[in-house]
Amino acid sequence: MKYQTYIFDLDGTLLDSLTDLELSCNYALRVNGMPERTLEEVRMFVGNGVKKLMERAIPHGLQNPLFDKTYEDFRQHYLVHNLDHTHPYAGIEEMLQHLLDANKHIAVVSNKFYAATQDLVRHFFGEKIQVAIGERVNIRKKPAPDTVNEALRLLGVSRENAVYIGDSDVDIMTAKNSGMPCISVLWGFRDKRFLIEHGGETFVEKPSEILDI
Repeated sequence: MKYQTYIFDLDGTLLDSLTDLELSCNYALRVNGMPERTLEEVRMFVGNGVKKLMERAIPHGLQNPLFDKTYEDFRQHYLVHNLDHTHPYAGIEEMLQHLLDANKHIAVVSNKFYAATQDLVRHFFGEKIQVAIGERVNIRKKPAPDTVNEALRLLGVSRENAVYIGDSDVDIMTAKNSGMPCISVLWGFRDKRFLIEHGGETFVEKPSEILDI
């Protein structure tokens, strides 16, 4: 473990949240009379925050006159149901405990809205995660470096000896924009071929392998 600070993406990296995202997305679409989306469609829509997820899922996106209502229906449903099926990937909790035992700094940065990010991190990981940053006013979403910079500030550390871990092209870009190396995980929402095409260079197939890098 050559790094001192580990900054993790949340969805698709620490948590398998896809089913709850799909169910809330389709609830909002359904009650507003719109066609529902498949799990695989939702998988490809996620990564840029839930507003972008719904923009991609709703016919005609932001131009749809029902966009705001449908997006708010999604938010309200997801805040109530984001723990229904979501769970940590196998080996995640053990990996985090190893990092904690080694006195590493650990943070989560997500494009998920702030309240849901806080709820999920607190529920599943408690004291293992020292800082959790979600989408909020005045902090640009990933791939901008703002969330990473805020996490480093709250941890009280520099980007030296820090590494970013995520499952998507957005995460690869975020790490690059933040001036730190990226570890791409292969159990998340994007496959290895896609990640290589988008600049991925370092890959892990299970959480314990993060400890060996």
